[in-house]
Amino acid sequence: MINFNVPPYIGTEDEYVIRAIHSHKICGDGEFTHKCSEWLETKMKVSKALLTTSCTHATEMAAMLADVKPADEVIMPSYTFVSTADAFVLRGAVPVFIDIRPDTMNMDENLIEAAITKKTKAIVPVHYAGVCCEMDVISDIAKKHGLMVIEDAAQAIQSYYKGKAAGTFGEFGCFSFHETKNLSMGEGGALLIRDEEYIEKAEIIREKGTDRSKFHRGQVDKYTWVDYGSSYLPSEMNAAYLYAQLEQADVIYRSRMASWEHYNDRLKKIAQDGRIEVPFIPSDCIHNAHMYYIKLKDIEERTAYINYLKDKGIMAVFHYIPLHSAPAGIRYARFNGKDIYTTKESERLVRLPLYYGLSSDEIDYICDMTEEFLRNRIG
Repeated sequence: MINFNVPPYIGTEDEYVIRAIHSHKICGDGEFTHKCSEWLETKMKVSKALLTTSCTHATEMAAMLADVKPADEVIMPSYTFVSTADAFVLRGAVPVFIDIRPDTMNMDENLIEAAITKKTKAIVPVHYAGVCCEMDVISDIAKKHGLMVIEDAAQAIQSYYKGKAAGTFGEFGCFSFHETKNLSMGEGGALLIRDEEYIEKAEIIREKGTDRSKFHRGQVDKYTWVDYGSSYLPSEMNAAYLYAQLEQADVIYRSRMASWEHYNDRLKKIAQDGRIEVPFIPSDCIHNAHMYYIKLKDIEERTAYINYLKDKGIMAVFHYIPLHSAPAGIRYARFNGKDIYTTKESERLVRLPLYYGLSSDEIDYICDMTEEFLRNRIG
């Protein structure tokens, strides 16, 4: 069986996790937490990067820092993971969904302004498959209307838009280090903070509402409860696992990119013949090979294709069910405008196996079976 995903493993993770254990500082904010934060701050060129227990929690922190309140509205695509909306629903806000672009599966930046009301607080672009949204347009709209931008960059570590890292355009950028991501700590994430004015509050929220971070830096002689917060600090063992991969992030990137390009080379002829669609990468974007997907004719053909690959020992999967069609989406959110592409495109998309260490022979086999399936459909 060719798995859809295999969590990345470089080889030094064991050594670093054991080192973290022997440091007797396993609750977080030890050596490896600091190393990971420094790596992110240096690479992303931001004021502060805080490791979190998940991208979900990073987004929740961003919602708190943005002072999102009940009845506020937050504009985002419906084609995203539930956490993008959940973080704001927990604050009593209303997610306002807009349609996506069929080429990138990202929010259609041209539909944002029509969704803005007096209640709008923020725009939440989601960089699907590591391909950045049109951040110049989105940033200009946010500035014009006095809105905040909170980037869901869960899939976009090492992705760039016009030479600038994903997650660094808005006030906050939220990353995931889940086991399915390019770089992993099992469960984990990071919050990137652009403006220094938010750092102290972010540290307090992350440390259960206390000024414990100041205490560890020797800035106060004791720490105490100073504001609201929660427990968003990951363990030092998770950070140690992640740091091993951050050290080799370029190696992982090159491996994944080689696999992505191999898929693209093999499948472009079928795409040119109009049998499938393959990913589109805008010229202003450098993606991170997070995902290779194809689009088939419709949901019936997609279901048949997934089952066909499964019979051949290949695990391929579809992706999000649009949030506006989900029970909670109907209850807590609304869709602005028409759903022209969100549902239609989501029902056609299939994600193929892509992970660090996937072999060329395995990719060839997957592509061979894809060609075979499509030949059989024509026949």
